[in-house]
Amino acid sequence: MAPSTPLLTVRGSEGLYMVNGPPHFTESTLFSRESGKNCKVYTFSKDGTLFAWGNGEKINVINVTNKGLLHSFDLPKAVCLEFSPKNTVLATWQPYTTSKDGTAGIPNLQLYDVKTGTCLKSFIQKKMQNWCPSWSEDETICARNVNNEVHFFENNNFNTIANKLHLQKINDFVLSPGPQPYKVAVYVPGSKGAPSFVRLYQYPNFDGPHAALANKSFFKADKVTMLWNKKATAVLVIASTDVDKTGASYYGEQTLHYIAANGESAVVQLREYPSHLLQKNGPIYDVVWNSSSTEFCAVYGFMPAKATIFNLKCDPVFDFGTGPRNAAYYSPHGHILVLAGFGNLRGQMEVWDVKNYKLISKPVASDSTYFAWCPDGEHILTATCAPRLRVNNGYKIWHYTGSVLHKYDVPSNGELWQVSWQPFLDGIFPVKTITYQAVPSDVPSEEPKVATAYRPPALRNKPITNSKLHEEEPPQNMKPQAGNDKPLSKTALKNQRKHEAKKAAKQEARNEKSPDLAPTPAPQSTPRNTISRSTSGDPEIDKKIKNLKKKLKAIEQLKEQAAAGKQLEKNQLEKIQKEKALLQELEDLELGI
Repeated sequence: MAPSTPLLTVRGSEGLYMVNGPPHFTESTLFSRESGKNCKVYTFSKDGTLFAWGNGEKINVINVTNKGLLHSFDLPKAVCLEFSPKNTVLATWQPYTTSKDGTAGIPNLQLYDVKTGTCLKSFIQKKMQNWCPSWSEDETICARNVNNEVHFFENNNFNTIANKLHLQKINDFVLSPGPQPYKVAVYVPGSKGAPSFVRLYQYPNFDGPHAALANKSFFKADKVTMLWNKKATAVLVIASTDVDKTGASYYGEQTLHYIAANGESAVVQLREYPSHLLQKNGPIYDVVWNSSSTEFCAVYGFMPAKATIFNLKCDPVFDFGTGPRNAAYYSPHGHILVLAGFGNLRGQMEVWDVKNYKLISKPVASDSTYFAWCPDGEHILTATCAPRLRVNNGYKIWHYTGSVLHKYDVPSNGELWQVSWQPFLDGIFPVKTITYQAVPSDVPSEEPKVATAYRPPALRNKPITNSKLHEEEPPQNMKPQAGNDKPLSKTALKNQRKHEAKKAAKQEARNEKSPDLAPTPAPQSTPRNTISRSTSGDPEIDKKIKNLKKKLKAIEQLKEQAAAGKQLEKNQLEKIQKEKALLQELEDLELGI
C-alpha cells in the first residue's frame, strides 16, 4: 500500500528528492536524494507505487512502498518516461539521431517489461510530440500514430499489429478513458478547400461508410485539442488557427466544439449568450471537464476574461463574470473549481464551491508557472520554475481556503525545474465537506504588493477619479428560475421578444387611433417620434432601428426649421420626402417582419 499522504517530488539544481505531504513537509526517507544537476526526467506510475528517474547515466525504477530497486536501464540520453496504466510496461524516449553517412538511426522508443526488465519492442519515433503510445486503462489495447494512420496492439503484444485505422493524413488521435467499449477520436486536417474533421470510432469497428459514431467538420482549424470526459460519452474539441484573419487577435482564432458518442455535435457559443446582449470576443484560454462528466468550464475572451460552466446541452449553467484569469482547475472530486491567472497575470486565484456556486477564497500566487491539485482534494501546489522564470524559484502548498501551509524558496544561486504530487487512484481519498473558514497556518501571510497606477505630473496634485478601462461583470446563475422546467433556447427567446415587440407595437397603434384611451401625456412637450427602449434581441436589428430613429429625428428637426420659415436645401427636402418609407421600415423591423 502507498502511504496515506501524497509525497512531493522536487527536481532542481539541488538534485532530486521527495518531501512528505501535509501536514509534515519534511524530506522523505523513502527515496535517497539524488545529488547533482544531471537528473533530466522522472515519473510516477498511475497508482503512485512505482517511481522512475534518469540521472544522466541510467534509468532507475524503484518501488516507493518498500524502497526496493527493481531495474536499472543503461539509457543516458533518455529524456521522456511513462508507465502503462497497470504498471506492466515502461516506455522511454530519447532524441532520434542519424549517422553522418545518412543511414537510418537506431530505434529510440523502447518498451520495457517492468516485471522482468526485458525490452519488449523498439520503435523509431522521430518527433517528441505524442511520443508515448496510448493504452486503454486495462491495457487490452495500445495505439500509436504511424505514418498518418493509427496502429493498434492487443494485450501488449507489440510484434503483431491487431488493427489499423487508416484515414487520409491522420494528424492526431486520443483514446477514450474507462472500460470497454473502447473509443478513439481522430483528427484529420483539411486540405485543398476540404474542411478539417474529427471523428469518433468504437474499437475495432473502423470499416464502412457508417462506422463512425460521430463526425464534426470545420474550416477554421490549423490544429486541435481533443478532450474526452471521464465517462467517455463526449469529446470537447478546441480548434485553433494560427492567424486571425479579422485582425482581432494576435494569437489566432479559436472555436470550441462538442461531440457526443451518440452522434450529436454542436458549437459551444462562447461569444453569444441567450440574451444576445452580452458578447465576448477573444481567445479561448482553457477548457476543462468536471470529473462528473456532466459539465465543463471554459475560460475565454479578451481580458478581463470570462469563465462559464456549461452542461451537456452546451447551455450556460453559471457565469463567473469577468476577471484576470486564463486557467481553470477542477479538484479531483469535482466539487471545487479554481480559476487562476498565471503567466503574464498576477497569479490571482478564485476558489469556488461548484455545488453552491459560492466563492471560498481569493489567494494570490504571484509569479506562478505551475499549478496542481493534491489527490486528497484539499491541498494545492503552486510553483515558480525555470526556465520559465529563473528568479524567485520555489513552491508553496496551500489549503483551498487560502492558507499557505508550507513554503520553500530555492537559494538565489539555484533553480527549481520540476515539482509534482505523487498520484493516487480514484477513490483512495474520500470527499470531505467544504469549509469556508481559513485553516490555521504557521507560515506568516504575505500581503501581495499592489502596484499604484501611473499618474502624469499634471494630475498628481488633483483628486483621484475612480475610472476603469473595463466594466467588470459580476457572477450570475444561468440556470432556469423556479417554475421553469428548462431554459429557453436561443430561437425561443428570439421569438418571445418578437412577440413582445409586436404586442407593444399593436398597443401603441391602438393608442394612436383612440387618443381618449391613451394614457395622459406628461406636462412637458414630447417629440412625435418617441424612441422606444425595447430591443429586438438581435444586435444587428437593434443597430438598424437606432439608425432609422436617428434619421427620423433629423427629419423632424428639418420640418421644424421649414415651419419657422427657413429656406431648406434640395438634399434636405429629399430627406423629408423619405420620411414615410423610413417609418414603414422602422415599423417592419420592430414587428420582426
